Amino acid sequence: MADIFHEVDEEVRRERLQKLWDRYSIYLIALAVLIIAVIGAWRGYEWWLAKQAAEAGAKFEAALTLSDQGKHAEAEAAFAAIAAEAPVGYRVLARFRAAAELARTKPADAVKDYEQIAADASLSETLQDLAALRAGILLVDSASFAEMRKRLDPLAAPGRTFRSSAREMLALSAWHNHDVTAARHYIDMMATDAETPPGARARAEVLSALIAAGGKS
Repeated sequence: MADIFHEVDEEVRRERLQKLWDRYSIYLIALAVLIIAVIGAWRGYEWWLAKQAAEAGAKFEAALTLSDQGKHAEAEAAFAAIAAEAPVGYRVLARFRAAAELARTKPADAVKDYEQIAADASLSETLQDLAALRAGILLVDSASFAEMRKRLDPLAAPGRTFRSSAREMLALSAWHNHDVTAARHYIDMMATDAETPPGARARAEVLSALIAAGGKS
């Protein structure tokens, strides 16, 4: 008797499952097809990104070769093209390299390029600071100390990535502009910062010795 009841229960379950399948099978099949399509699209997108990155990498290497060969105008144009078309990572690197190539012949234009990078809010603070520092380096021998402070004082604050280089440029600018007190201020900031790199610290000590000896900029 128990076997009969069990068979009846199994038959009822099968009928219910069949009814559910008849009612919802189209949706289940559609869902399965959609999942497969999404996975396929994602794999295709990953392949496309990898292909774009490989192509950008090859173009970047070719531009570097042009630079190494002394073909700076051609290299600048190549980096500019990469900056306009490549994936984000290579695009940022190319913008920096294009500005660096331009600095060899047209430093004023390179400063403008670095300023555009520094003002790009889509970039990290570190990259923005690096661009601002590069512009400051190009201007250190010609700009007023007031302008250099406006550009680099924020970068010289504690905790900023390139504070040592910014302080070094500010000390040098102050010395060029005959502001010994300000020069010593930035030298002291470098001396008391335990994370100042040895090279920057050594250059600061040389500048400090020149100031103490009354050396002229």
